[in-house]
Amino acid sequence: MQELEAKPTTVREQRKAERRQQLLDAAASLFAERGFTSVRLEDLGAAVGISGPAVYRHFPNKEAVLVELMVGISEYLLDGGRAVVDRGEVAVDTVSALVEFHLDFAFDTPAFIRIQDRDLQSLPEGARRKVRRMQREYVELWVEVLCAVDPELNEADARTTAHAVFGLINSTPYSAGRTPSRSARPVLRAMALGALGVSH
Repeated sequence: MQELEAKPTTVREQRKAERRQQLLDAAASLFAERGFTSVRLEDLGAAVGISGPAVYRHFPNKEAVLVELMVGISEYLLDGGRAVVDRGEVAVDTVSALVEFHLDFAFDTPAFIRIQDRDLQSLPEGARRKVRRMQREYVELWVEVLCAVDPELNEADARTTAHAVFGLINSTPYSAGRTPSRSARPVLRAMALGALGVSH
């Protein structure tokens, strides 16, 4: 069993952890709105009420903030996708659950989709490779399940189908505005399941 990350043990450590999370939240919003290259550490500090130099107590540079955001959301997607598949449900139900999980991602964290689309190339090479690897593994989870639903579907076509569904759902922050309307979710769900050939 994987060890849980150690929780802050003192008030000071807890406040530092809270400030770090505030900086990450602010970065997600600012990077999504302006783009990584247009945001300064001073902007991040101002967003949470501290000076630019004080940001260095939490992150060595702006690039490190982007790495933590991008790697973190990639880990979230992969771990969440694995958890859905590991439930061992009927393949059709697993497809539906994967769609719901990805809809949660798109509606709960639309900023990350904008950042991933625009700023992936700003990651240092090692972090970019790690993110790409996790993204591929996430796609392959879908491919395996889609092929289980339709044994006549080859892996290449399943991969194309999965990417098409990601494109549909990930269009949410662009087509529905910065804060997507919940009324769009059933429409996207129906379209995604239809594209996947799953009844709903």
